[in-house]
Amino acid sequence: MTTVSKRRASTPRELTRIGERLSFVYLERCIVHRDDNAITAEDGEGVRHIPSATIGTLLLGPGTRVTHQAMALLGDSGAGVVWVGERGVRYYSGGRALTRSSALVEAQAKAWANKRTRLDVARAMYRKRFPGEDVEGKSRRELLGMEGDRVKACYRENAARTGVEWRGRKYTPGDFNSGDAPNQAVTAAAQCFYGVAQSVVAALGCTPGLGFVHSGHEQSFVLDIADLYRVSVAVPTAFDVAAESEEEVGSRTRRALRDRIHKLELLDKCVDDIKSLLLAGVGAEIEETDSVGLQVDRGPDLESGRNYGVIW
Repeated sequence: MTTVSKRRASTPRELTRIGERLSFVYLERCIVHRDDNAITAEDGEGVRHIPSATIGTLLLGPGTRVTHQAMALLGDSGAGVVWVGERGVRYYSGGRALTRSSALVEAQAKAWANKRTRLDVARAMYRKRFPGEDVEGKSRRELLGMEGDRVKACYRENAARTGVEWRGRKYTPGDFNSGDAPNQAVTAAAQCFYGVAQSVVAALGCTPGLGFVHSGHEQSFVLDIADLYRVSVAVPTAFDVAAESEEEVGSRTRRALRDRIHKLELLDKCVDDIKSLLLAGVGAEIEETDSVGLQVDRGPDLESGRNYGVIW
């Protein structure tokens, strides 16, 4: 085991750019502390050092304990902190976003506030679900119909592939055990992806309530993002688990998706997808600045920290 070299604390303007950071660092079953300018993770195998300025978002999994000193260092370094389930398949709580810039959340709000651009983003989401198909000119009702047909076809195809008997999607909110094995697996898979999507949305500083397909719920945007991967990842994994056994379907589905998500590096893909959806035509990169501007009626924002009073 090697220990990173020690150096003085960075100032906000010297912090590592997000593009040069590790997007997500996941820790579980350890004590998270600090050693000068590094985060330490201590478990039965020893102590590992992680330079704080290289962390984009720290995902704290089961069995972690974090000290006040560690949280203070992460805050000074501009890192996000999210408390999650195993491999990020549950979202429990989140700290600050991993960026000081408000560019992404402003882009989300601007796109959401206009009916035309809100539909543009929704179509872009459907375009990701229907690669190669033309969704331009489609109404929201038509897009919803296409999505419904696609999901039903996905259920049928995976039932035929795995040999699982499928009687249709049935789910009673608050009563997980009322469904049969494949329905329990599909429900558990959906819940996992809500956790993944919520972790990434929180890490990027987006507003979870401003959805482009879903609306009226505090997690509308989270549901939008989770649905991007339902057919390609969640449902096939759920049917694979249901085909193996009907015992403990929920926990086995979560573990299977945990490993699948890790293998596919889906958290990083989710980050890229959100940026491409919200920053279309702007560019996928966000300028990393530690500055505050002052809005004016016309033209670019003014620099803050100056007195703009008229001198008579």
